[in-house]
Amino acid sequence: MTERVKVVLWTDYVSPYAFVAKAWAYELEADYEIDLEWRPYTLDIASFQGSVEQRDPHHWRRVRYAYMDARRFANKQGLVLMGPKKIFYARTINAGMLYAQQHGVFRAYNDLAFDRFWRRELDPENVQAVSAALEQAGAPPGFAAFLEGAGGARHDALRAEAEASGIFGVPSFVLDGEIFWGGDRVFLLRERLDEKGVPRRR
Repeated sequence: MTERVKVVLWTDYVSPYAFVAKAWAYELEADYEIDLEWRPYTLDIASFQGSVEQRDPHHWRRVRYAYMDARRFANKQGLVLMGPKKIFYARTINAGMLYAQQHGVFRAYNDLAFDRFWRRELDPENVQAVSAALEQAGAPPGFAAFLEGAGGARHDALRAEAEASGIFGVPSFVLDGEIFWGGDRVFLLRERLDEKGVPRRR
């Protein structure tokens, strides 16, 4: 039996570009005979875009453009994308991805976590709020202990692995060590999959 091709997708629930790339990732998985492995990569947004206190006018123009640009893609998908009121550190909500995967409810949690956060209805740093979202998606209670123990450690190990492999932002798709950063680069990944002769499902 031929081994299936694996594509790794590094993502973060508080990234607007990761939010709009979700649908493109689902389409990629539906179109090709691949194993798409979703992994959390928690951004240090303050170092990436500058902390609120440190942002100069150039930084603010860049931030405003990023949200405007992502909102254009969101509007095309019928998504609500409301800019966050503060800079969040998304370790908790992103570790929720690992818990959801462990309990077989990844897709339900993935959709719910993205949608709720970008409607300003879910605090990504609040353990109780993330636990409630997980349980609504079908996961059993126990996320808080998971986060304190093996789950939090796994999240941190994955973040270190991502950076060691060259990941610097999300969404980042990785095929055979080659990084495709940004949902707008999915077409290049599709070309590479075609070049490799990866079968299409449709």
